[in-house]
Amino acid sequence: MTLPDVPAHLAPDTDTLDRMIVDCRACPRLVAWREDVAERRIAVRAAYAGETYWGRPVPSWGPPDARILLVGLAPAAHGGNRTGRIFTGDRSGDWLFAALHRAGLAALATSASVDDGQQLLDTRVVAAVHCAPPDNKPTTDERNTCRAWLIRDLELLAPTARCLVVLGGFAWTALWPALIAAGYEVPARRPAFGHGVTATVNRPVDRGDQRATLLGCYHPSQQNTFTGRLTASMLDDIFERARELAGQ
Repeated sequence: MTLPDVPAHLAPDTDTLDRMIVDCRACPRLVAWREDVAERRIAVRAAYAGETYWGRPVPSWGPPDARILLVGLAPAAHGGNRTGRIFTGDRSGDWLFAALHRAGLAALATSASVDDGQQLLDTRVVAAVHCAPPDNKPTTDERNTCRAWLIRDLELLAPTARCLVVLGGFAWTALWPALIAAGYEVPARRPAFGHGVTATVNRPVDRGDQRATLLGCYHPSQQNTFTGRLTASMLDDIFERARELAGQ
């Protein structure tokens, strides 16, 4: 399959990049699904029935000089695809932002809507795929097409990013080729994903300490949080470690 040209490399800064992401229509299946969910409210909860859904790609979010990057999978159909902000308005986001707030990385303990006053502190959230996929499962081609956005985020954040917290195995796998394309030097033998697993990469910068650390974290999905595979204390440990690695 020939992948469509996604002109992420043309973005001179993160604000421009985020605006460009919102207009992307490169993956027909994802475009159809995100818009169908937004228009027909497939499996919508009663609480959301009267809301106007975003129904577009969900951009990255956070300051352009963040020292910590969170790398997620994709927006949820009734989370980011509804609210227009990544990890906002779903139970995964409830867990994530509560932990970020406890760690001093988010201004509020919740992230409910784009106008709720929430701010990320020295942290930026990016994703392997920016559109909500059916069954939360992007295809390999969709992941590869969306990689251009991730590459540009990594390039723009390279001067400051010191720790990349990677949420789940899908994002862990998707991140390595993006790092290479963004100019990072990666180890020849890459560790398998696991909670708390780390790997060191060299950032493509020409001053100071070039090292950055990847830190694996189980995704705060309901499957993980409801079963106890991921607990609040485990998330707290990850973000405490992330702050240490970021030099905070």
